[in-house]
This record gives sequence, C-alpha cells and structure tokens, in this order.
Amino acid sequence: MDLNENQLIKKCIDGDIDAFEKLIDKYKQTAYNIALGIVKNPDDAMDVSQEALIKVYRYIKNFNQKSSFSTWLYRIVMNTCLDYMKKNEKNKVIPINDEIINREDTYIDSNPQKILDKKIETKQIRDAIDKLPSIQKTAIILRDIQGFSYEEIANITECSIGTVKSRIKRGREKLKEILKQSMKEECFG
Repeated sequence: MDLNENQLIKKCIDGDIDAFEKLIDKYKQTAYNIALGIVKNPDDAMDVSQEALIKVYRYIKNFNQKSSFSTWLYRIVMNTCLDYMKKNEKNKVIPINDEIINREDTYIDSNPQKILDKKIETKQIRDAIDKLPSIQKTAIILRDIQGFSYEEIANITECSIGTVKSRIKRGREKLKEILKQSMKEECFG
C-alpha cells in the first residue's frame, strides 16, 4: 500500500525511518542541486544536503504544515547552505555549477559547433551568475534554474513575494549588464 505524503509525515513523526526515506526520495535530488548551486563543490554539496536531510528528520515533529513539506525542506537546505558558507568564509561568492544549469538540458546534437556554442553560452551564463550579489544569485538559482514559484522562493528564503520579485528583477538586469560587458570585451578585446 502506497502512503500519501501526509501519512508518511505522520509515520516519520513516530520515528519510522523507512517512511522518512520514502518521503524524501522525491526531494533529495533537488536538495542536492540547490546545495550544489550555492556551495559549488559536489562533495560539499552532498555533505550539506545530507546534513539538511538529517535536520529534516530530527525536526519533522516541528513541521506545522502551514507551508508544503517541500518548501519547509528546501528552507532547511538553504539555511544549512548559508550556515556552511558562513562557517567556511565562502559567503562572498556563491558560484554555480554547469550541472545545475544543464539539469533539464537534454540537448543532444551531432553538430560539434552547436555543442561547442552551447558549452560556451553555458559557461558565460555561469560566470555572469557568479558575479551577482549573493541574495540575487540565490533568487536567480531558485527561480530560473530550479524553477520554484515566487511564493515557494518567498517561503524558502523567508521574505516577501515582493522582495523575491525585486531580487529576481535586479538579478536579471545585472546579468544582462554583465553579459553585455562580457560580449563587448570579447569583441573588442
């Protein structure tokens, strides 16, 4: 018998580890991708996402179901990443990895020039995102790369939807500026 998410949560609250594994199964890859987008290093991202999932298990009794389980889980992932960045003094720049930009990219083409152009474009976008202020970078990663809604991002980052929209708008504007400048430098050396 397959249990729904609420039933799994109840079993987790009672300490059922198997129920917890079933519950987080559909979220652990996105949790890892979020961590990877923030900490960049795959090993660190694995450590951070696993630490976040341990926190989820430990504190699931505190989940009040005012937001969705996924929003609550991703907020814990974000906070764990931010704690990690502060602890490791890497919070000045939150880099992003090609794996995340390409997470849904099933682009397969036999034309080598198209493949090369796609790789160059991906690198330019990644480099531009790396130059954003961390709050804009986080908003861009969650919205444009991970595909979260404004409301979900607001819940994850614990700020208003207006603030999320503002950060995304400013981040996109800044990305355009950075990419234009990069193109000028490329063309005119």
